[in-house]
Amino acid sequence: MKALLVTCLIILFSTSNSWTQSTELLKKSTTGFLATLSEEERNAGTIALSDSARTQWTNLPLGLAPRAGLRYGDLSPASKIAFHKVLSSIFSSQGYLKTFAIMQVDDILHELFEIQFQEGKVPERSMEFIRKLNWDYGNYYLAIAGNPETEDTWGLKFEGHHLSINLTVAGDEFTMTPLFLGSDPAVVEATQYAGLRPLSKEEDYGFWLINALDDSQKAKATLSEKVPGDIITSPDRPQWLEEFKGIKGSDLNDGQQKILHYLIEEYLGNLDHQKAEEYLAKLHARGMDSVYFAWIGSYEPMKAHYYVIHSPDFLIEYDNVGFLDNANHIHSIFREKENDFGEDILKKHRMDHKH
Repeated sequence: MKALLVTCLIILFSTSNSWTQSTELLKKSTTGFLATLSEEERNAGTIALSDSARTQWTNLPLGLAPRAGLRYGDLSPASKIAFHKVLSSIFSSQGYLKTFAIMQVDDILHELFEIQFQEGKVPERSMEFIRKLNWDYGNYYLAIAGNPETEDTWGLKFEGHHLSINLTVAGDEFTMTPLFLGSDPAVVEATQYAGLRPLSKEEDYGFWLINALDDSQKAKATLSEKVPGDIITSPDRPQWLEEFKGIKGSDLNDGQQKILHYLIEEYLGNLDHQKAEEYLAKLHARGMDSVYFAWIGSYEPMKAHYYVIHSPDFLIEYDNVGFLDNANHIHSIFREKENDFGEDILKKHRMDHKH
């Protein structure tokens, strides 16, 4: 255990010296994107760091929740190429590809409902409402908060249906929380994209873990509550869970801990590798005794279920219920305690740069 702790501390301190390179890459890609915009686009796509739009988030479709900034679908090809470079500097290839799979599923969802409408399965009045939700690959909005060209504190928001990406930079540090990823459907069941699952491992590893527990462990992990209709820390609810529930990671055997680690890594692995390593180093330094895993609902796919992974440093929530209770509609979120929208790093930066 002592050797593991030493190794983790080495990782933490050795990688901390490379954060400057990461934030410099973020700055370079973002200013490169800004350079592709017209003056009118730049004005529309820029907000103040203090603007409340930066710290408000939602996963609702555009028809229910208009967004500030630039519509992704209206960008020129050159701007889209530059913006892809921004996202690929924020995310690992895994997180980057999930982002655009989620956007693609919005087009697929629209197509699925149109097919059902043509087959007489969806009433015309319902279809009129659905069309007004504006599900579309292009209906995602991006806004740059502050000016990364001249300021060392700035941010970026990219948001739309089932997607909320929130980058905050403060000097040599950055955060990416809250990070919301969702998918409706969770598995596409028709069209040429049948079988597509943007968030497959979030679901598969969750079932793998709960079903790897023995009966007494499963009873401890499973909460006797109704499956939430959404993640508990949704935009209109408290943004952090104060109570630890479920089973401690230290109450799992080595094999079960490994599966829990795989599940946590699936969320952290969406981030740029250096950032993921920072979170993993914190996790390992604390140890599994500080991590709790809780489950609600069915132990089988396509039936409503929910899980939460909770530590003093981070929170992961996953919910799969769906409007038809068919468990084919995933919501998930990753949060860092006291650092949503860079709260902690911005406070630290202001304290370190008082004049």
